[in-house]
Amino acid sequence: MIPVHPNLTLIHDFFQAYANNDLVGIKNILSEDISWHIPGNHPLSGTKKGVEAVLAYFKQLSKAAFKAEPIVMGVNDNFVIDCHRNWSNVENEQNLNSMSCLLWRIEQNKIVEVYNFPEDQYKVDSFFSTVYG
Repeated sequence: MIPVHPNLTLIHDFFQAYANNDLVGIKNILSEDISWHIPGNHPLSGTKKGVEAVLAYFKQLSKAAFKAEPIVMGVNDNFVIDCHRNWSNVENEQNLNSMSCLLWRIEQNKIVEVYNFPEDQYKVDSFFSTVYG
């Protein structure tokens, strides 16, 4: 059996907590001074600084019933790159169903920085602007 890199375990733990809307579980994985970079031109874009700002962002995502399913990950001692499918389930809206990649920087078994790279930034901007207006 091939051992699993601890950084992959950390990111899998994040996705599990996210899928369960477990904000306490997410908080335990994040560094207190995390920076989470959301690209684009929509109401949720920008850099979220600090664990409380990131948790507030995840609370906002729940309005769109936003989900993520990991597909593939790469790892080294400081970074994980993941590609995942994300989708929403908003009643009476044109829902999002696309791919994203995240670059996760990890220090001392905590996520300290995340960069988001969506498949189609224009589609993401349109969706979030419609839902979060």
